[in-house]
Amino acid sequence: MPDRPGTAAAAAAPDGTALLAATPDRMRGVLGHFASGVTVVTTATEGPDGPHAHGMTANAFTSVSLEPPLVLVSISTRARSHRRIDDSGRYGVSILGAEQGPVAHHFAGGAQSPEAVSLEWRDGLPLVGGALVHLACRVRQSHRAGDHTLFVGEVEGLWLGSGGPLVHYRRDLRALAGPAPTPAGDPGAVSVRDQAPAPAPVPTQAPAAAPVPDRAPARTPEPTAVREHAPHQAPAPAPVPTQAPDPRRDPNPGTDREERPAHAR
Repeated sequence: MPDRPGTAAAAAAPDGTALLAATPDRMRGVLGHFASGVTVVTTATEGPDGPHAHGMTANAFTSVSLEPPLVLVSISTRARSHRRIDDSGRYGVSILGAEQGPVAHHFAGGAQSPEAVSLEWRDGLPLVGGALVHLACRVRQSHRAGDHTLFVGEVEGLWLGSGGPLVHYRRDLRALAGPAPTPAGDPGAVSVRDQAPAPAPVPTQAPAAAPVPDRAPARTPEPTAVREHAPHQAPAPAPVPTQAPDPRRDPNPGTDREERPAHAR
């Protein structure tokens, strides 16, 4: 009698190896092979002495739509930021730059580096200073998905910095070199080096014709030998240095990590 789907004999890969159950630890390890950017998701709550900023490191962030401008963050229902975002209806996203590994660890509950964290308040939301991108979002939809909630936010404001990104891969934080900065951090600006050269002006008058000689010019003797030159070659590009991963292991490579509150400045 053939095996039914779901039995041990049926749960085998084409190469004959056994398929492993998708346990939380295995899911975390396998999905860690998907390289992603690193963000800090922030929100604000009102306190007796003014607004308080709260943030958590997250890599479950994605674009959803351009018209209207929608993004999505996936937040664990166990995270304190889950309730705070649900209550406030707003959140900010700071996409971290290559040098902001300490900031990621700080908001992930790892090594605390308060001296590396600065906050900028924009449109009533706290955002991480020095980040590559700042987004101010208002929750438009929320969907429960297992042990997480997907918060779909409409982008109400965005700001662009410069530099390379911080990347999360296999529980390590790595840095990538960034492109040339754009003028004034304008998302629509084009770097001068990327602009095509201005076309040469078209003359309004045709150049005067060369005079016709009365007799044929004297014949130039042909050269006895021609020296062959090597074709011009562009120099080989310099190798891109690779940066060793941050020695501090990412304590939780999942979709979100424990938060650390910081008071408004």
